[in-house]
Amino acid sequence: MPEFIIVNPQAEKHIALIQLNRSKELNALNLQLMQELRDALKELDNNDEVRAIIITGNEKAFAAGADIKQMAGKSAIDMLNIDQFSTWDQIKKTKKPLIAAVCGFALGGGCELMMHCDLIVASETARIGQPEIKIGVMPGAGGTQRLTRAVGKALAMEVVLTGRFLTAEEALKAGLINKIVPNEMCLREAFALAKNIAAQSPVAVKLAKEAVLAAFNTSLDEGLILERKNFYLCFASEDQKEGMNAFIEKRTPDFKGK
Repeated sequence: MPEFIIVNPQAEKHIALIQLNRSKELNALNLQLMQELRDALKELDNNDEVRAIIITGNEKAFAAGADIKQMAGKSAIDMLNIDQFSTWDQIKKTKKPLIAAVCGFALGGGCELMMHCDLIVASETARIGQPEIKIGVMPGAGGTQRLTRAVGKALAMEVVLTGRFLTAEEALKAGLINKIVPNEMCLREAFALAKNIAAQSPVAVKLAKEAVLAAFNTSLDEGLILERKNFYLCFASEDQKEGMNAFIEKRTPDFKGK
């Protein structure tokens, strides 16, 4: 059983919930927690009953950064040999939609983990940032790249070079998160999004997620080629036949993920 996360593969029908569970440390992301998260996501990704995955923390913190105590005395060669980012590389390969429910602090590695998710629901208490500069380092798990792609150069430079936190309102205005809700509604709203996604064709959802993410790594022409291939691939699924027939027959489709 994992020590630092709580996993419920059927929190609701077709929806899995992962809760980061180092409350005394504000869910600081130590190596073991990240490995447990990686393993849990891999297992849920292979579970045909799961169609969407929510990651959350607690009311005080989604995750307040990496575990600095594990890194403070390390050398560059130590960090190279530990290769902690290989775990992050596996997490980003998750094919099913990831939804972050963020209350309180999402800082450093916590912000980077949040940005690994496909949709982000934040509470009014959310404080988001990359404050690594204040301890003599910089983001290393994608913070400089994902934040810049999400909010643009000017704001990313300000956040990364000064270490200041964004409020939920600033994050929403910058396009970093999807919506803001009251603290007590954060997880409920994440489930509402997940339920909506889980009602769609799992085949089409995976292919659509792949195509959207490709927009960050390819030229327009390359992205359009992938989009069209994935569009055609949908027609190899039973879900496509069910979805289109249900539309014609004016009924709700019953997608099976096949």
